[in-house]
Amino acid sequence: MADSVSKEDKDYAASAEFVSYIHELYDKLELPTRATSGSAGYDFKAPFGFELAPGDSVKIPTGIRAKIDEGWWLGCLPRSGLGFKYRMQLDNTLGVIDSDYYYSDNEGHIFIKLTNDSKDGKSVRVRAGNGFAQAVFIPYGITYDDRATAVRNGGMGSTDAVK
Repeated sequence: MADSVSKEDKDYAASAEFVSYIHELYDKLELPTRATSGSAGYDFKAPFGFELAPGDSVKIPTGIRAKIDEGWWLGCLPRSGLGFKYRMQLDNTLGVIDSDYYYSDNEGHIFIKLTNDSKDGKSVRVRAGNGFAQAVFIPYGITYDDRATAVRNGGMGSTDAVK
């Protein structure tokens, strides 16, 4: 997929038709849920259907925010079956959602970018409403001499400038 966006695509993204489509998608969103009482991961459901040929990527706005207690983080991964069968991967390998992401200017919306890394020429299709990623709440520790006091404001890469 190309990273550049055409003028036509930008115009469509600003149109009332597109905004209406996005509202319709978000109105149908399901909150992530665990499939069983023993499941560690909360399954994220696709807000729209997509098909990825080998080497293709898609960035999915999940419409989900997660308020996470201090001392915890949310690890995002592809659904196990999709990773095993199609080598579907998150582009950042493991999505790390920090507890302070919820309060950033972008309102803490979680985006997931997937790539079909199939070496067998397999395309993967995910229907709207089907699980495509999972997230696990994980506790973490800090060092005794930790002195971090900065406050996050933004998403990916936003803490690079924080000193």
